[in-house]
Amino acid sequence: MTTIPGSFIWEIIKRNNAFLVKEFGDGNQIVQFSKEPNNFYNVNSFKHSGLANAKTVSVQDGKDSGIVLATTKTNRQKNPSTLVHKTVMKKEFSRMAKVVANRLPTTSTEGT
Repeated sequence: MTTIPGSFIWEIIKRNNAFLVKEFGDGNQIVQFSKEPNNFYNVNSFKHSGLANAKTVSVQDGKDSGIVLATTKTNRQKNPSTLVHKTVMKKEFSRMAKVVANRLPTTSTEGT
């Protein structure tokens, strides 16, 4: 079984999927957001897509005053049941924030 490249998946889902949210900005501009799982920034783009990318990060609220950090394993793309690795963290906030920041993809800061 072969895997489908992420760029091909993105070309299929970028304009029409169940997670897409379109809102009007100033005037006639349409701003597109996404509610898909593992899309940390909720932006409708290939870079932040939780469906098209092999490496994704998700942060969820845990039950007992902790958070659940869910990351995808790139070598498990063919087996969806073992694709997501969940880690429960109950450390102090500053330590958890550093761990989450290290797992996030870097964003470019052009023009600053």
